[in-house]
Amino acid sequence: MKVYEKAPAKINLMLDVLHKREDGFHEVEMVMTMVDLADRLEMEPLGRDTIIISSQAGYIPLDEKNLAFKAAKLIKERYEVKQGVYIHLDKKIPVAAGLAGGSSDAAAALRGLNRLWKLGIPEEELQRLGAELGSDVPFCVAGGTAIARGRGERLERIANPPQCWVILAKPPINVSTADVYGRLRADKIRKHPSLRQMTEAIASQQFHRICAQLGNVLEDVTLAAYPQVLQLKETMLRLGADGALMSGSGPTVFGLVTKESKVARIYNGLRGFCKEVYAVRMLT
Repeated sequence: MKVYEKAPAKINLMLDVLHKREDGFHEVEMVMTMVDLADRLEMEPLGRDTIIISSQAGYIPLDEKNLAFKAAKLIKERYEVKQGVYIHLDKKIPVAAGLAGGSSDAAAALRGLNRLWKLGIPEEELQRLGAELGSDVPFCVAGGTAIARGRGERLERIANPPQCWVILAKPPINVSTADVYGRLRADKIRKHPSLRQMTEAIASQQFHRICAQLGNVLEDVTLAAYPQVLQLKETMLRLGADGALMSGSGPTVFGLVTKESKVARIYNGLRGFCKEVYAVRMLT
């Protein structure tokens, strides 16, 4: 028996940081949704009690540093599964890109192994397991569109945004999420995006209002350290994107586009700045 799971990338339509918590994490409010750029995981039982991961991508760890490996180890230990698993990871989402690729792989491993081993774990419990692996994993378990609070693990499902094209562009740099949050001064944030206005725009399915409410307080930190990210965002808007924002801690910038006629122009224009450019759809 083989089990297949899709692991879509996420983007942040809104990311706000309220304050730094006593546990060292930051209290956040985010609106996250998924796009149709995805890794794919293939899982099958092994004859011996071990975890083996393979991938066509030569640039990712295939041991305990891999989040899908960590997810498999966690679910095996927590539910005392005495069976091994072979996981093949077809990697499409750029790494260290602000798109939650590793978190989505972990979530897909949790969902897939729950089915493969017939554990019957409810989604809420899978989300709790995911929270032990990373702040974005619970959302990636649930999918769809959601408000995320706390460290990102407290989720409130909301309606999906209206269908549109999403242009993703990652410059040839890697950004550490921990480093960006470490540089952030939550008490010095100049302008906070409005969660209420963003959720109202989504609820009313007003695309241009959603574009107007895009906001990410981490942009100030990442753009100051990596001017090429700002250049990418400005280029995307100049080429005709209806709205553009850095996703997560970066460095990937996404642009929202309703008219298909604009997609090729923006895509081709961005390819002059970076090789990793994707034109995908919102997952609604």
